[in-house]
Amino acid sequence: MTLRKKLGLLTLAVSLILAAGCGTTPQESAPAESSASSASSSASSAQPAKEEPARVIAADDFSNLALSAPDIPVFDKYTIAQRREKGLPTELPEIAPYREGRVAYLTFDDGPDARNTPAILDILKENGIKATFYITGAQAEAHPDVVKRIYEEGHAIGNHSYDHHYEKLYPSVDGFLGQMMHTDDIIYSIIGVRPLNLRAPGGVVSQFTSAYPPALKANGYVEHDWNVSVGDAAPGNPVAQNFIDNVLTQTEHPATAHTAIVLMHSNEGHLETVKALPEIIRVLKDKGYSFGVVTPMTPQPW
Repeated sequence: MTLRKKLGLLTLAVSLILAAGCGTTPQESAPAESSASSASSSASSAQPAKEEPARVIAADDFSNLALSAPDIPVFDKYTIAQRREKGLPTELPEIAPYREGRVAYLTFDDGPDARNTPAILDILKENGIKATFYITGAQAEAHPDVVKRIYEEGHAIGNHSYDHHYEKLYPSVDGFLGQMMHTDDIIYSIIGVRPLNLRAPGGVVSQFTSAYPPALKANGYVEHDWNVSVGDAAPGNPVAQNFIDNVLTQTEHPATAHTAIVLMHSNEGHLETVKALPEIIRVLKDKGYSFGVVTPMTPQPW
């Protein structure tokens, strides 16, 4: 074989080897696999949707308010005026009170404010406890963001009048109901629902005449006073330890054997209440109480 022929065969062999090396290799498909893997990884690491806290929105006929647990707040998707416009009932049916175990209902009046109410919400969150905030319309208007936080974190809200002025609330039932409905409208404008529960400023014992209970019933309101007062609205500048001592002694009374409705305040000037709250929670836990929120099925405090 001549030298020229040998060189030709060698050139042909090299060409064939190079051609074979130009096919698709596993490494070339890697980017596609990497993209799929990345998409899968992104999907698995995506944050889960925020879980809504448990709450009940009243049925049109109020038929779903007899609950199996005391710590689920209840709201209405209609105001009283809207119920009347739609021809829906405004008066609640008879609901059997919840009486299982020992339940403490932490209630905070006169808020919300910009300092103490958020601090109380932080403490409740740390302890995994739901409470009830009886708010005034004027304070709700001033601090709608705090009202939203109360609702979004699964607490109950109660109506505590518009401005807490006795001279507007107690000369007549109409004046009382007018303040309550005005406050309902304010709360509704902030969170899209209204509370069914209210607390009369000063309490019913010292303020209500016989005309008030039937008027509240006809309009679907349920009033709850309290049977444990920490005393944070007492004169003389009481301090946190006074409040803790009051809870210790008042929960020894027979009326609190199954239901302790604890009165506190969350508005400006109640920093000592914030200081006392962690220990109050500990005391109640040590006494065997679980924690609930005030609803139409909450027992009366006496």
